[in-house]
Amino acid sequence: MSAHDLFMLRALDLAQEAASRGEVPVGAVVVEGDRILGEGRNAQIASMDPTAHAEINALRAASALVKNYRIPGATLYVTLEPCSMCCGALVHARISTVVFAAREPRAGAVVSTRSLLDETAFNHRVAWLEAVEHAPASATLLRSFFRERR
Repeated sequence: MSAHDLFMLRALDLAQEAASRGEVPVGAVVVEGDRILGEGRNAQIASMDPTAHAEINALRAASALVKNYRIPGATLYVTLEPCSMCCGALVHARISTVVFAAREPRAGAVVSTRSLLDETAFNHRVAWLEAVEHAPASATLLRSFFRERR
């Protein structure tokens, strides 16, 4: 199993933790080389914070560890395509690459509703990659979560 797979599997574990807490199941991991710098899961409800997306929480943890809001050279693995807020945070954090599992057709801002990370007006470009091999697991977790609430 590749390191790429291991980091995405860890993000999926974090998504499952979010679901068990009643949060939308999204997990994220910030990695530099083979070292995890920060982890996050959705926590908007528990923290009463609309910005507490998995990506933001992972970036906050990584920034605290490296003592800098910029994390150049790092990769963020996330189970769901980032929204526009999270794409902006990735740019400001100077993340090198984001790898996401499932597309988000309503709010995904990487490929689904817009292409913010391909925007040439930003002063930093974040490369992106779909981890299509992990998309079914992420989508299944999300569908199960919402099915239980309906």
